[in-house]
Amino acid sequence: MAEMPKDGFLKVVRPQKAEVDSAKKAALIRKGNELFNGGDIVTAKKIFLALGYTDGVIRVGDYYYKKCDYWEAYRLYSIAPAPGKVDHLIERMAGVVREWISE
Repeated sequence: MAEMPKDGFLKVVRPQKAEVDSAKKAALIRKGNELFNGGDIVTAKKIFLALGYTDGVIRVGDYYYKKCDYWEAYRLYSIAPAPGKVDHLIERMAGVVREWISE
């Protein structure tokens, strides 16, 4: 059986927001949205996280949720923050653990 990593399975760190004037921030958010809509999720995620653009971070979290990457979705929802989505994922994960225990 593999051992648990000493740092745990998931590390949630809130990135520091970049200091950008409002015009540049709006332009970067538009670029992030373009990239996201064009399928470049990784670059869009970097832009949204750097700017602290909550709506964008949540949309990227939704993308990972739909791809069944629940850990990354949880991490992004925690950073955003999106407490309702975090609670939903925690409840789902708890349900999985309950099933494992009952088996």
